[in-house]
Amino acid sequence: MSASAKLPPFDAADPLGIDDLLEPEDLAVRDTVRAWAADRVLPYVADWYEKGELPGIRDLARELGSIGALGMSLTGYGCAGASAVQYGLACLELEAADSGIRSLVSVQGSLAMYAIHRFGSEEQKLQWLPRMAAGEVIGCFGLTEPDHGSDPASMRTHAKRDGDDWVLGGRKMWITNGSVAGVAVVWAQTEEGIRGFVVPTDSPGFSAPEIKHKWSLRASVTSELVLDDVRLPATAVLPEVTGLRGPLSCLSHARYGIVWGAMGAARSSFEAALDYAGSREQFGRPIGGFQLTQAKLADMAVELHKGILLAHHLGRRMDAGRLRPEQVSFGKLNNVREAIEICRTARTILGANGISLEYPVMRHATNLESVLTYEGTVEMHQLVLGKALTGLDAFR
Repeated sequence: MSASAKLPPFDAADPLGIDDLLEPEDLAVRDTVRAWAADRVLPYVADWYEKGELPGIRDLARELGSIGALGMSLTGYGCAGASAVQYGLACLELEAADSGIRSLVSVQGSLAMYAIHRFGSEEQKLQWLPRMAAGEVIGCFGLTEPDHGSDPASMRTHAKRDGDDWVLGGRKMWITNGSVAGVAVVWAQTEEGIRGFVVPTDSPGFSAPEIKHKWSLRASVTSELVLDDVRLPATAVLPEVTGLRGPLSCLSHARYGIVWGAMGAARSSFEAALDYAGSREQFGRPIGGFQLTQAKLADMAVELHKGILLAHHLGRRMDAGRLRPEQVSFGKLNNVREAIEICRTARTILGANGISLEYPVMRHATNLESVLTYEGTVEMHQLVLGKALTGLDAFR
């Protein structure tokens, strides 16, 4: 750079110039999802959260389908075929609105649709994926059980052959979208090992009571799945996988979206704190002019944009086919943990107003308490990295 060349101005919204890493198509995806969330979620989400409901979820799903946000990183069958980075940017914008909305999209695309797309038969793909991509059918993913979360190999849900049919029995817990789903991907023990099943939710013996009294992810549908001798044809089993490799690969894909999404919640909280610090006056001047407040804002900005850079790096690796599960654990562990700390620090800047739903901070903080432990607890990701670093297995 010549001595006379002018540096670009400092951008408080993008202090590291990360946008320079994005292609025009990436920015278009981000702007489309951000505009949708600003119009259809942000004006209403505090009320949804306070009431503990997500009204009109089927309409929201169709709208998300219309902008290509459902199964967007999958190809064919009506899916957008977007890059991993574009999918990540969408997750960031959705979670900047609310974690529950990102969870709706993540479970639909990265779990239910991904399982069918990767492990399903052509018949299963044609039957379900186009309608799921359009948001006409909502999907859910049944892996976690009441007594088996971090240890899915010990699941009790079982499937037994009966002639040409399969009969499923068991329970799943903490299932996003369960009560509104038209199809469930359910994992069960069989004589052959763990298998996945595509279960229409109108099957006799299937029910999905909604879980109430949550203090996190309140603008999200969370359910129990009850499988009471659900009879399915032989064509219901996912033919291309046996064992835990199936569900765990789906979870890795979904965790990747969380790496980005957590930074959306963090960004929203940081922006609320930065704006508040510029307008709230104490001792005759804005609190943003005090050293301790500036130190908090600086530390929050550093962790926020480091986390976005990490997400971007992992996205490029995924697009290149080089992303390892351990690297996803690295991203999920760091970004969710730092996002929670950003929310907590933002709350201190807002003072008493930080607990009000007039601001997004406490809502994001409580949502992230769920994001911290779902799809792999902190301890599980620490052990994944510990094993990778030492070569020693501490899981047992």
